Amino acid sequence: MPTTHAPATEPDQLPPAAEQSAVRTLLRLWPYVRPVRARWASAAVVAVVASCLSLVFPIVLKWIVDGPVTDHDPGGVWLGAGMLLALGVTEALLFGLRRWLVARPLVSVEAAMRADLYRHLQRLPVAFHDRWASGQLLSRGTTDLMVVRMFLAFPLTFLIVNGVTIAAGFVLLLAQDWGLGLVLLAPALPLMVLCYRFESAYAAVSRRAQDQVGDLTTVVEESVLGIRIIKGFGRHRSQARAFRDLSRTLRGTELTKARLLAGILGVITLLPELALGAALVLGSVQVADGKLSAGTLVAFLSTALALRWPIDSIGFLLAMSQEAATATRRFFEVMDAPEESFEVMDAPEESSETAAGAPGQADAPGREDGAGREDGVGGLRFEGVRFHYPDAPEASEPVLDHIDLHIRSGETLALVGATGSGKTTLTALVPRLHELSGGRITLDGRDIAAMEREELRTLVSVAFEEPTLFSASVAENVLMGAAGADDSQLDRALGVAQAAFVKALPEGAGTQVGEQGLSLSGGQRQRLALARAVVGRPRFLVLDDPLSALDVHTEALVEAALREVLAESTALVVAHRPSTVLLADRVALLSGGRITAVGTHQELLRDNAEYRHLMSGAGTSRSDTSGSGTSGADTEEDGPEGREGKGTR
Repeated sequence: MPTTHAPATEPDQLPPAAEQSAVRTLLRLWPYVRPVRARWASAAVVAVVASCLSLVFPIVLKWIVDGPVTDHDPGGVWLGAGMLLALGVTEALLFGLRRWLVARPLVSVEAAMRADLYRHLQRLPVAFHDRWASGQLLSRGTTDLMVVRMFLAFPLTFLIVNGVTIAAGFVLLLAQDWGLGLVLLAPALPLMVLCYRFESAYAAVSRRAQDQVGDLTTVVEESVLGIRIIKGFGRHRSQARAFRDLSRTLRGTELTKARLLAGILGVITLLPELALGAALVLGSVQVADGKLSAGTLVAFLSTALALRWPIDSIGFLLAMSQEAATATRRFFEVMDAPEESFEVMDAPEESSETAAGAPGQADAPGREDGAGREDGVGGLRFEGVRFHYPDAPEASEPVLDHIDLHIRSGETLALVGATGSGKTTLTALVPRLHELSGGRITLDGRDIAAMEREELRTLVSVAFEEPTLFSASVAENVLMGAAGADDSQLDRALGVAQAAFVKALPEGAGTQVGEQGLSLSGGQRQRLALARAVVGRPRFLVLDDPLSALDVHTEALVEAALREVLAESTALVVAHRPSTVLLADRVALLSGGRITAVGTHQELLRDNAEYRHLMSGAGTSRSDTSGSGTSGADTEEDGPEGREGKGTR
């Protein structure tokens, strides 16, 4: 298990949005806010009215002091007190109404953003998920969206409310006494300069903190999913140290944020207080000289005090706005990533003969037009296929280079090669989990680049080397391989995979298998993954070492049942053991990213030293290639940095 984690998003991966101002970034939320704009605007208006009511208090106080108090009129004092009470109750009710107005629609905004993010993640290419840590994606769908919702509910509203309140308040101050009003306005310019500098510094620290939250989430997720490895190797202390180190780093960043916020809040509080103190002294002197009424001074000071919270909250609101802008940038970094194209790509024109014989999406597997073609274009064909990871250095060697291979209709071909030779990468190209760097792949003469992905993935079924299962029932996991399959097809697929153990589960095929299927053994998970691949009776079948976790007796039973399925499909099977190779009609040897030999199992055993070496089990990375005319050197397939643990075989 790794003990150090670098940030998942490098600077050169960030889109131009990362360079935008906070305002331009936050404006990108408008499509999500638009559906609730009327209710949100109503809440903002209500909050503005409620806040501005606080400015009426000083006017009432001035009337009370200069009127009933000066005239010794108790009835007028009680009337003024009643007015103040009514204003206070009205203000409280309006703020409660504002909260009720924004709560439901803004939860809907968060839900819509989360749904779009999840939908987009499902449509992003595999290469994107190879580069990004899952914890970073999780934090964007949870913590970041919560920050955005809180910003829309509180800071955004009160940036508007407080701005209107401050503007209206200073108009009242200048109207009451323009000299004292200018004294209170004196700190405005230095405060604007300080807030601008604070905004820039806080934005950088906020981004760093949110990225570190993503890294910490990744560590927690890996530790939970890999708990068996951690306990099995006694690595709980090293993992705890890794978590503690990241926690300390995040703590330091959060303390930096706190220091910045404390500094700006201190300045924002201090400068207006100094100005208010100066205005109090000057006003008192004017009252003593008879140049200003006591009621006017009380109203002036009450208005200034009513502006304290709107002014003091500027730093806090700016900080929350920067965090929301950072969260929005992180959200759109994922949303801006290009999805897999579900449109057909440009491809060489097909001859009328080829097009006539090409299968459609609704074709049943095993039809004569696919299995009995003799024009040389049927089946699965690789023509000059080349693959280079998109993020690999340009000077690096391609993982696959000039792959030419033809699997005839109804034929099963075993793909054999040393670890790192590119077998899994080659199989991933058939359903277009990765896009080719060169050449083309055809299914019964049709270029897969000219097919819609939905159609392609209906024709091609894949069983991966890692048998991934989901937190769902056995039936739901298996039937993911064929939309609309019925119980008879489910039973047939389980029979092919020799998954009789399903009947012994507490609820049979309805039993929940748990996260990652960890409640099952490795062999059971692999058999369910194989059942998922064959349940839809696919026209083309790609199996990546599908029997590696089975014991020899179960393997023999699965192979016997699998032969019937392979007879109905055009199949490419990655094999490491002679027993799996014997399922195939022919064998292709992949070495150094190239197909170096094709023939039957017996022919390659007789004529190819590297193949004999691989089948003997004596080694997997290098072999004596004398007589084969090829190099047996192992080829690094993992590509550039960032694919540790995600390499192919």
